[in-house]
Amino acid sequence: MADYTTLTHTFGPLYDEDSRILILGSFPSVKSREANFFYGHPQNRFWKVIAALTGQSVPVSIDEKKALLHQNHIALWDTIWQCDIIGSSDSSIRNVTPTDLSVILDHAPIRQIFCNGSASANLFHKYQEQTLHRTAVRLPSTSPANAACSLEKLIDQWQVVRQALSDK
Repeated sequence: MADYTTLTHTFGPLYDEDSRILILGSFPSVKSREANFFYGHPQNRFWKVIAALTGQSVPVSIDEKKALLHQNHIALWDTIWQCDIIGSSDSSIRNVTPTDLSVILDHAPIRQIFCNGSASANLFHKYQEQTLHRTAVRLPSTSPANAACSLEKLIDQWQVVRQALSDK
């Protein structure tokens, strides 16, 4: 049986002064921690979904991913700053220290917060919703662990992100 490891987030949020929406994950996967950037697992469909929503090519490099997000006013961060976790398993997460989202919210005109998956949404609701007086929309996870949801279904259900981006 695998052992729990206490981990602290190793990279900061991605945002700028023009970010209008914030997409929150739960905590970086092993592959994301290795890449030192969001959604680093090659089977995670996050980048394919965002590319489809924005009508752009799927980014490959970290610089391309950052450019795609900045061009479309999307900020990324996670709901957890530190936790005990086994590998990449959201279901194993315990002893959570939530992320301080004011780092972004105090410096960018975020209009809507979205959570990538139920773990992120549940953690946001438990630790951050009351403090921030903000709600978040739960979206289906782009993780390869959510194999029951096809790429096409994810793109369809994530259309609310495109709508939020187009709202003036």
